[in-house]
Amino acid sequence: MKKNYNYTRRKLYLPEYGRHIQEMIDSLMQIEDRHERNRQARAVIAVMGNLNPLLRDTADFTHKLWDHLFIMSDFQLDVDSPYPRPTRQELTVSPRHMAYTQGRITYKHYGKYVERMIGTLAGVKDPHAVASTVDNLARYMRTKSYEYNQEHPNNEVIVRDIKRMSGGNIQLDEEALNNLRSDYKQPFSARPQKGAQQHRPPHAQQQRQKNRNAQQYRGFVKNNGSHRNSSK
Repeated sequence: MKKNYNYTRRKLYLPEYGRHIQEMIDSLMQIEDRHERNRQARAVIAVMGNLNPLLRDTADFTHKLWDHLFIMSDFQLDVDSPYPRPTRQELTVSPRHMAYTQGRITYKHYGKYVERMIGTLAGVKDPHAVASTVDNLARYMRTKSYEYNQEHPNNEVIVRDIKRMSGGNIQLDEEALNNLRSDYKQPFSARPQKGAQQHRPPHAQQQRQKNRNAQQYRGFVKNNGSHRNSSK
């Protein structure tokens, strides 16, 4: 008995329709009568639509089915389609080459956008706007430097890096930047340190005191009864 495995057959153009639909379309090209071929093609289109009933209400669903019919026939099926026939050239157009930026980032821990924003400040005429923007950028730079190096840099390092990135074209208030503090908040550890008082909400403290009192009087009976462990 000769075994017919799928890996020995030819490759399917659209595997989502299965091999049976592919064989139906192959049989369409063997029909010589054009009228009968058109009738059988519409029947195959109906079967292809039944495989995806949830997509029938979408726009151009029938148009997609006819396009898939021609694709699976390798654009050799000659039938009367209600839509323009697609060509191999239309469907095999290579995508446009996407150019990637090759710019080198001088300060990777700050990112490339920080350097771009500092470079654009050279053309701003309002000194107050420049000072406010530089102050916000300096705080942001401290935050990113901490995330990258796990330690806060000195304010002198921030001032020096801003001067280098701006090329000396920005007037800096070094006294204000030297007094800069970081807005970065370090996450609290899950386990509190020994000797530190842990903050608890009021309802949690009340529940803890209630459990302590219940544990203290667990061995006694109500109404001032005798202790259950006392000897008779």
